[in-house]
Amino acid sequence: MTAFISVIPIVLLIVLMMGFKVSGYWSAIITLVVTILLALFAVPGMDIVPEKFAGASIYGITLWSVIEGLLKACFPIILIIICAIFSYNILCETKEIETIKTQFIQMTSDKGLLVLLLTWGLGGVLEGMAGFGTAVAIPAAILIGLGFKPMFSAVICLVANTVAVGFGAVGLPATTLANQVAASGTATPEELCEVATFIILQLSLMFYLTPFLILMMTDRTKILKNIAIALFVGTCSIAVQFGCAHWIGPETPAILGSVAAIAAMFLYNKLFLRHEAEKDTVHVEHVRFGVGKTLKAWSVYGLVIFFILISSKIVPSVNEFLNSTLVTKFDLPVIGNTFKFGWLSNAGLMIFLGAVIGGLIQGMSFGALMRLLAKTTLNLQKTVVTICCLVAMAMLMNNTGMTNDIAKGLVLLTGAAFPFFAPLIGSIGTFVTGSATNANILFGKLQATAASDLGLVNQGTFFGVAGNETNWLAAANCAGSEGGKLLSPQSIAIATAACDMEGQDGDIMRKTMPFALFWILMNGLMVFLGLHVI
Repeated sequence: MTAFISVIPIVLLIVLMMGFKVSGYWSAIITLVVTILLALFAVPGMDIVPEKFAGASIYGITLWSVIEGLLKACFPIILIIICAIFSYNILCETKEIETIKTQFIQMTSDKGLLVLLLTWGLGGVLEGMAGFGTAVAIPAAILIGLGFKPMFSAVICLVANTVAVGFGAVGLPATTLANQVAASGTATPEELCEVATFIILQLSLMFYLTPFLILMMTDRTKILKNIAIALFVGTCSIAVQFGCAHWIGPETPAILGSVAAIAAMFLYNKLFLRHEAEKDTVHVEHVRFGVGKTLKAWSVYGLVIFFILISSKIVPSVNEFLNSTLVTKFDLPVIGNTFKFGWLSNAGLMIFLGAVIGGLIQGMSFGALMRLLAKTTLNLQKTVVTICCLVAMAMLMNNTGMTNDIAKGLVLLTGAAFPFFAPLIGSIGTFVTGSATNANILFGKLQATAASDLGLVNQGTFFGVAGNETNWLAAANCAGSEGGKLLSPQSIAIATAACDMEGQDGDIMRKTMPFALFWILMNGLMVFLGLHVI
């Protein structure tokens, strides 16, 4: 009964958006209000509030959970969204988007490969370095600039932004998961590599299926060619990501694997597609751009990537300095959680710096840039409200024990078949919170506890790789969380903002639902087979 009551906000949100076609804006507001009412009047009777809140007033827990959600929504999620859309608007204002558009089209005459390059390649690099919606917002905006329809651009970027999510923001979700399940509370380098490797193994089918789906969504008439490209690009991606995960750790698989995928696409295009002349491919009159013109056009995104890269863990000295300088940190009363935000270390600042400096290079004045930023922010006001409500709802469900109760209910319901459903728990976590990192914080330990209850605590071999059964089951949480990203209202809100599709959140969710269910099913099969068969 408690799990049934706890799942009401999730069901309500889906029904409002998909069943009654209510906009994401109003769906989020209504669901937050209902969640607050449940927290105030139903949760006390269910006795599911975590022990650390024992004796605390439910009114205080509710109030400060909502405040925590609002803070986390603004810093850094909304900040990143605004800056990402701002960076694209600069290119439109300076007309340099036309140069980028022409250069992308001239890279390949094949429309499918072009879309794959932007979504799976560039999107994977952005997810690996920054995360927090950049991999959806920026590629979707470029696709629209290239002439693709907004709905197509939104859906295909959400589909593409899956495999890289577990290693987004320089491996933050996978690192968080490993620390959650480590006996000491801090994972050793060996444990980090083991968990990262298991995530790659569980996702191995999707390294091939996701590029194939992207290609088929773009052009369904060239099935054999799409299969060939997916096999070629997928093999390069998984080989590099497995090597990074197994020998380096969770920080670099998404970044280096996406770079390898981009290189594979260029190689495939040069070897097999360069001289094709198909009537349904993208054609453009060949235009030569000088080095200066190219650098000017790419200055915004080039600087964004540069600043994100040097501020990440890839450059430890800079990363440590930024993470320890101008950091706002304070404890939230009643709930006992800590809010922390680095004003110099967040990806939003890096995107802002790249956008402003790039805009100046492209000829805009500082005043014009600030006016464009203000206009961008005003245009995103409904997106801001939507995300604030959703993150507040997520924190409230977490702090009152509702989210954890849903997961426990699923464990009790499935029993010995739990490994098959383990990815579903990760998906629920990401759906609710919008973050794979938060999903791993919520349910990573639960997965390890379930493994212990099921007797899965031994050493084993999974698809030829030795490791611990507990870590294999815990890794399923991270692998599954990426499927939840497809349906997460927060991710969809980012897509609607990037594609200027206000009010169409439910339509996008309906289109991503089949992909999400397929993803979760495939992950469940891989986890189960790895544990009991192979």
